[in-house]
Amino acid sequence: MSQLPFLRPSRYLRASPITGLVLAAIALIICLIYSVTLGAREIALEDILKSFTDFDRSFDHLIIQTVRLPRSLMAIAVGAALSVSGALMQGLTRNPLAETGILGISSGGALAVVGTLFVFGNSSLTGYAIAAFVGAAIAAFVVYGLALLGSGGATPLNLTIAGAAVTALISSITTGILIVSQQTLEEIRFWLAGSLSGRDFELFLYLLPFMVVGLILALLLGKQITTMSLGEEIATSLGQQTLAIKLLTAASVVLLAGSSVAIAGPISFIGLVVPHGVRFFIKTDYRWILPYSAIFGSLLLLLSDIAARVLLKPQELPVGVMTALMGAPVFVYLAKSKVRK
Repeated sequence: MSQLPFLRPSRYLRASPITGLVLAAIALIICLIYSVTLGAREIALEDILKSFTDFDRSFDHLIIQTVRLPRSLMAIAVGAALSVSGALMQGLTRNPLAETGILGISSGGALAVVGTLFVFGNSSLTGYAIAAFVGAAIAAFVVYGLALLGSGGATPLNLTIAGAAVTALISSITTGILIVSQQTLEEIRFWLAGSLSGRDFELFLYLLPFMVVGLILALLLGKQITTMSLGEEIATSLGQQTLAIKLLTAASVVLLAGSSVAIAGPISFIGLVVPHGVRFFIKTDYRWILPYSAIFGSLLLLLSDIAARVLLKPQELPVGVMTALMGAPVFVYLAKSKVRK
């Protein structure tokens, strides 16, 4: 059997995508430096460099290393995780609206964290991580199961409707818990809107290995997801082990989405917007869509966080508000133009 065109190496795949990744990485570094300079007190670039080369425990140096840089690094990691998980879900399900927020996975992780906090109070890092992973996995299983019950099985439309229903149910339960427990509400109300402000960097470092494993697993699945995006029957005819691919993809999505929710709360639309933007340039090859989604997801969430800090300065918005303002119009456009086709 001749090799499929999208799997055949070409000069474009060898050169242009790599160049694009390098340029995007440079843009990300520039935005990272700019993000560290921003705050209630602006810090010069020279002071930022000195905080690493000649640290003197001054106020500016402490702010850089304990607040601003950790926050920016969390934005980069969470943005990459959300974008890659969205790209994986879209490729596997062939659903242009697949995204952890829209399909209820982020909400499931958030409910589990809220429930853990409500029942046990301040839990350990391991407790928050396990809660987020389990909640995300259960939500994904329920959404897929409900979609299978619909006419035609787990079609893009059925998945979207099931995701909306599960998200609404989970949001209602979460709201009920917060009404009953004002203490829980006060502790996490900003986190529930999707926020990087005041996040626990120790929790981030604890979850970082899970995010790295999820990202590596996703990148290793690039070729298989490309084939699955053509349809399960075609993938089977090409010798792909579709069940194994589904399970590995689900594991990657749960690791990425669960970690992101535990760190920054349920941030929506990053995993929807970025993969669609990447496909304007990369088309259908997930060996490139996934790394591009990681870089541009990091860049987009970092820029969204910068905007959240700047627009109402000295006050700031949750970054989830910024991503919702950006992603909602894209969701409406995609729902209108693609889901019913």
